[in-house]
Amino acid sequence: MNEITRVIAADLKDDEADYPSPRMINPQLHTGSTVLFESCQDLLAAGRGGYSGITYGTERLPVQRKFENALADMEGGALCRAFQSGISAITNTLLAFTRSGDHILVCENVYGPTSAFCREVLSRYGVTTTFVPAAVGQDIDQWLTAETRLIFLESPGSNTFEIQDIQAVVEIAREKGIVTIIDNTWATPLFLKPLELGVDVSIHSVTKYISGHSDVLLGAVTVNGRYADVLDRFYRVMELFASPQDCYLALRGLKTLGVRMRQHQESGLAVGVWLEQNELVEKVIHPALESHPQHELWKKDFTGAAGLFSFVFKENYSEEQVCDFVNALKLFGIGFSWGGYKSLVTVGRYRRESGEACEGKVLVRLNVGLEEVDDLIGDLQQAFLVLV
Repeated sequence: MNEITRVIAADLKDDEADYPSPRMINPQLHTGSTVLFESCQDLLAAGRGGYSGITYGTERLPVQRKFENALADMEGGALCRAFQSGISAITNTLLAFTRSGDHILVCENVYGPTSAFCREVLSRYGVTTTFVPAAVGQDIDQWLTAETRLIFLESPGSNTFEIQDIQAVVEIAREKGIVTIIDNTWATPLFLKPLELGVDVSIHSVTKYISGHSDVLLGAVTVNGRYADVLDRFYRVMELFASPQDCYLALRGLKTLGVRMRQHQESGLAVGVWLEQNELVEKVIHPALESHPQHELWKKDFTGAAGLFSFVFKENYSEEQVCDFVNALKLFGIGFSWGGYKSLVTVGRYRRESGEACEGKVLVRLNVGLEEVDDLIGDLQQAFLVLV
């Protein structure tokens, strides 16, 4: 037998007797595409849909299924499916729940690529989008039409942090048979339970807090029993799947999510309170602070706060001055995304059709990580000196 043939054939041998599988705390990680069947009969049964096992690498390998089951349990959902990124979870959900001729409502404070997908992709397939104010509630009915199929919320928005009245929106949507979807990435399943509030679909960018270490690209969608078949069928027909390695890391992240979120909350609030007392700051935009315009609404639906929020300078500093402030920070990395252990900073101007979002002023967004909070405050303090 040729030596290459011997190497390949050795993969087919059962070496469990020589190397018994150890019993580990974490699940075994499977990688690959081809799954070997025990018999030709099993192969034929798989082709006819009568095989109970996994038939191919795209068919949700074991660690993906474990992650999905764990997140569904945390969300109180009937079904969860993992996607290759947060935006993949969003765009595929929008595709799964719409068809040509539908009209959808989307809060104007959603993640930028979400609105871009609605404008540039869904519109090409005959789905029209109306963007509604970021703090929408019972007034949602003024934008509804006979063709409205879906309402997409993001509460709070991850740049300007407006809160929607979720229960008011859901109540109206339920009466009219409209699907409600929320991007719940900021709060995580620990601090907001959308499905318990009547929302039909909860989406997470698992890349953020759930993974927690800025080394994963993953998304997840959890649905209630009413729409489980819709998501499951779409997922199978599209042959979607998620990276086994990323699902493994995300499952690990779920196990430490509670202790990390408590620290993000504590440190974020401490930094936010300190910023409110800074004479160079006009306002801090943090839903858990009493100064936030929808703070009472946040208290009604949420049980905790993340470490992501924004603030606005009193002065309308030039871009060069703002960059001097950001560049002076030593502990806050300059980079997109959030939810990881390292503190990050971004800046931007946000204008809304409704006239909100700080009237076009520069927003400084902080992802307060897991560093010692006094060190983070000291870092901000020294950076403010460049503006004095």
